[in-house]
Amino acid sequence: MDGLRLLAALMVCLYHYAGRGGPVSASWHQSPAHVFPTLSRMATYGCLGVQFFFVISGFVICMSSWGRSLGDFFRSRVARLYPAYWVALVLVTAAAVVLPVVVHPVRPDEFLVNLTMLQQPMGATRVLGVCWTLWVEVRFYALFALFVVLRGVTYRRVVLFCCVWTLAAVVCRTSGNALTDQLVMPEYAPFFVGGLALYLIHRFGGDLLLWGIVAVSWLLGQSTATQSLWHAGAQGDFHRSPYVIIAVVTLAFAAVAAVAVGWTRWASWRWLVTAGALTYPFYLVHEHLGWFVIRVLHRGLGLSPWPTLAVTVLGMLALAWLIHRFVEKPFGPRLKRALKKARTPATTALS
Repeated sequence: MDGLRLLAALMVCLYHYAGRGGPVSASWHQSPAHVFPTLSRMATYGCLGVQFFFVISGFVICMSSWGRSLGDFFRSRVARLYPAYWVALVLVTAAAVVLPVVVHPVRPDEFLVNLTMLQQPMGATRVLGVCWTLWVEVRFYALFALFVVLRGVTYRRVVLFCCVWTLAAVVCRTSGNALTDQLVMPEYAPFFVGGLALYLIHRFGGDLLLWGIVAVSWLLGQSTATQSLWHAGAQGDFHRSPYVIIAVVTLAFAAVAAVAVGWTRWASWRWLVTAGALTYPFYLVHEHLGWFVIRVLHRGLGLSPWPTLAVTVLGMLALAWLIHRFVEKPFGPRLKRALKKARTPATTALS
């Protein structure tokens, strides 16, 4: 699973560097479609690494919450998400101040709102472009915590949650209600549900019900992904084929399913644990900071495109290791212990 997480992050990274237009075009001084004519046609599908992440997240969250109280779940999520996130905010903001031609710095009030990870519902500008996916994850955590973790994670409760959320997501798509869209997330629910069901298969073994949930999740997921990413008639630089979108979504489900049924037990290399640990900080810093590095190396120092791309990816992985080693490892556990000590009458019920 650690290897799959890094693979998903690298997919998104290649999309941001070589599979889209926008600010990265300014860093390359032209569209990535012209810089990497062949790579860009593949990298444009890297955005589906997000959906891949969501399937993995459903699997991992179900696994990590089993046997834990709501308080344990809350503390583990906060300690996991925030230390690296805060450092990434500071680094990207500092880079934007130093070289504002790539990304413009946000206002001080918007930066402060970003510290909460709630900038999207507050309507504030995002410091990190990728943090919209964190808002999706936070809502998934909240739903799973309230409807499953609160009373204790069991097979029956997870199955019921999967079925109810799937039905709600389908109904929600016809309601046109912005509030229910925010709460139910019909565009992304199938991927989380698929991951949850795949963990149950991993833990209890597969049966018709669980594989049926996975199949329905895949069917709905490929539909929502295709609808949002394929635009009929758009034959520009970053055109996406609906057939390839379906294939990538299918491979994402199949990869997690392979882990669920034990087909990947042979891949127990120690470096995969490190790869998994680097995934989150790498995901946070790679986009905007990567654009800065590309601009400096390619336009500033005249390095050719392929070495620039390789050095940038490796540099972001190195920065991710530094954040993991000197931020996440020491401060994550400290934050978790501090939250555990902060017991008040209002929060005691969380434990």
